[in-house]
Order: sequence, then structure tokens, then C-alpha cells
Amino acid sequence: MAISRRSALKFSGVAAAAMAMAGTTAQAADQTSTSNVGIGTKAPISDAKGPRVVVVGGGWSGLAVAKYTKKYAPNADVVLIEQRKSFTSGPISNLYIVGATDLEFISHDYLKAARENNYTYFNATVVGVDKKNKVVKTSDGDMAYDYLVLAPGIDYDYSAWTKDPAEEQRLKTEYPAGFIPGSETMTLKSKLEDFEGGVFLQTVPGGNYRCLPAPYERACLIADYFKREGIDGKVLLLDENSGITIKAEGFGSAFKEMYGKYIDYRPSTTIEKIDLDKKVVITEFDEEIAFDDASFYPHVRGGKLLEIVGVAKDSPFNKMEANIDPFTYECIGEKDIFCSGDVRPMGFSKSGNTSNSEGHYVAKVVAGRIHGKKTKWESPLTVCYSAVSFDPLQAISVNAGYLYNEKTKSFAFANAATSEIWAGKAGKNNGKALFEWAKGMYRDMFS
Repeated sequence: MAISRRSALKFSGVAAAAMAMAGTTAQAADQTSTSNVGIGTKAPISDAKGPRVVVVGGGWSGLAVAKYTKKYAPNADVVLIEQRKSFTSGPISNLYIVGATDLEFISHDYLKAARENNYTYFNATVVGVDKKNKVVKTSDGDMAYDYLVLAPGIDYDYSAWTKDPAEEQRLKTEYPAGFIPGSETMTLKSKLEDFEGGVFLQTVPGGNYRCLPAPYERACLIADYFKREGIDGKVLLLDENSGITIKAEGFGSAFKEMYGKYIDYRPSTTIEKIDLDKKVVITEFDEEIAFDDASFYPHVRGGKLLEIVGVAKDSPFNKMEANIDPFTYECIGEKDIFCSGDVRPMGFSKSGNTSNSEGHYVAKVVAGRIHGKKTKWESPLTVCYSAVSFDPLQAISVNAGYLYNEKTKSFAFANAATSEIWAGKAGKNNGKALFEWAKGMYRDMFS
């Protein structure tokens, strides 16, 4: 809105009078300004009274690292840096998308977590790290650290489909994958609410993508939604992998027995190109497949913060994951910098429970370092419940740890227990356990 010359003169007069009354000058006012907060300045945070542990990333792993580092090393000054103002969960979000739970159940309070667990939540974006001087640079100022834990989660890698930044942005905006929680989750929910029929296309990427069973769970729940709402629609699930990657028996039987008319599952299908204007995908065999709406899940990679800090390298599974010792999670060649959660290069499931259990372990490693002690390696734990229907709520599950194979120099499932019967009492019991598991995990991170 334009300001009249009269208003401008009036404003300048009031400002001049105020400065005269304060006995100052414009130059002095600049020198005493409190607005000098940002990149290159000191972060507005109290000086550390003990060794400072800075945790970057407030997901399932970062929250566990912050809470349990403070628990195991009470003398440490723990700061969690997170750019979001509130937490939205990826696990359980498929149930939110189809209206089986509400936003409140998957949304949580960073401030409460910090208060309850006696650490500091610092709402800012990390823009760099001065490793020589041990300083984290954020959008709200610089912060010194003694130990740094990076837990930024995943980013998407669209390079197999397009090299055009504008087309990539269209994919993210119009057809989000829904595996970075928040706006993507809400968009998918609104897509279903507006869907009037036809083909709803989903993809399953290759590599070690976030939450192996989630695309199959989502296909089941969307098909269930179409069935309940009487929508003349079909889920077309294009999977790069040769078959269902986990819980194959449970999902496979659900696809056939419950959703034969609603799910068209096509394994070993790789998309080469997406024509967004025509709403057509072209596979590696030159097959053209039309869709009415979609959610395109590309390959995943480590969060780009790893490259900014200089601790990333390609792994056997994905691009630019953390270059760490697989047993201590400490970055190779970078003393006192650790990485946790979905950025790690080991072939563990990129799931919430796995990342959370890694956070517990990394906290022990950091606390042990503070106390001058070594920490024995502990396997992460993958506990995962997957819903195959909502009404009634039926689910399948897997519970597994990991062991290291010296011959192959890799990790694999150990002592895995699966429950893949979704029908009857077993499936309903797993459905109840799904919500109880989620409540327990939220308590672990936020209470």
C-alpha cells in the first residue's frame, strides 16, 4: 500500500522526536540494534555449561539422540536444531491419508520434547559447518559444538526420470511421493478426497528406499478407501523391484483376496520418462501407461546437508549417504561428528523404529565419548506394523534385529519374526498393536 507524502513526513517527524528524546543518533541506533541475528552472528543461545552436543534434525532418530544423550550424560548441554516448527510423523501417515486417524495423532510438539527431557530446541536451518573450529552455522547464527550428530533424513533423487529442474519441481508439487512428512502427506489426503475415479498410479523405487512396506500398505489402504467410498478407481502399482520387497506373503494375499478389482500390481517395471501434460508414463520397454492422478516415489538419497558438511559418499544402495564407521556411526576422518537414522549407508530398513533405535545407540556412543568410555555395538531394531485395511483395522508385522556377516562385509536380518496373516483374530490383533506401538514410540520421543 502506498504511503502519502503527508503520512511519510508525519512518520519521520515522530521518529526524529523519539530519537531526540532518547538522546541518541541514527548511527548509535544501528550499533545497539537487536536485529543483528542471522548467518555469521552468534546464535541467541546461552553459553554451554558442559560439553555441547548439537543434534541436527528432529526426526525419529534425532529426537532419540537428543533425549538419550542428555539422559546418559546429564552434564552435557544438548541442542536439537530443527527447521520445522512442529513434528509430523511419516509412520501412521498412510492411515491419516485415508481418514483412519486425524492430524493430531501424527503431529507433536518439539518444545514439549525439549522441556520434558531437559535439552534445547533451536528452530533454525543449518547452512554449513566449520569443522576446523567446530561451529555449526545456521540461519539464526553460529553455534559452537564439542560433538555433532547429523540426522537430516532423506532427500529425493529424481535423476532417473528427469534432469530438468522445472519438471522435477512439477513432480514434487503436483504428484508428491508422500515420504517426507508434512505438506506431502496433506496433499495426498486431498488428492484422494477429490478423486472421482480412474487410475491412481503409485511407484515403488529400487534401492534402499524409506520404509520398504509403506508403498504396499498405501496401495492396500487406498484400494480399501475406493471400495468403502464406492469410487470406480484402481491403484496401479508400478514396482521397480522383481517382487514385493518385504512381507510379500501378507501383501500378496491382500492384493488378490481383498483388492483383486482395485489393485493392479506390476513388478519389474521401470519408468523411463513421465509426460506430465499428457499424464502418461513410458516404461523401459516403451509401454505407455496413462493415469488420472498419481504419487511418484523416486529413488532416495541421503539428505543434502551431508554434502554441505562434506561427509557424504555413494553407498551400495543409494547416492550420497553418510560416510561413517558402521559400528560407531562416526564420520570417517571427522572426529566427533556422527550421523544417525535414514542417512546411514548400511542396509538397515529406513523405518521409524529402526532410526529411533539407532538414535538410542548413537546417544550411548556420544555419552561414552564424553565419559572417556567405549560403547559396545548394538543392533538397531526394526519393528514395523503395516495396515492392509481400515474397517476392520487389520495389519501384518515384522520384528527383526541385524547381524554383521564378516564374509560379505554386510548386515542382514537376524531373529526375524513376521506375522503375515491379516485375516481374522491375528490381523485384528496386529491392527490394535499398530496404534499401541505408535503411542509408545511417541512417548519415547516426546515424553
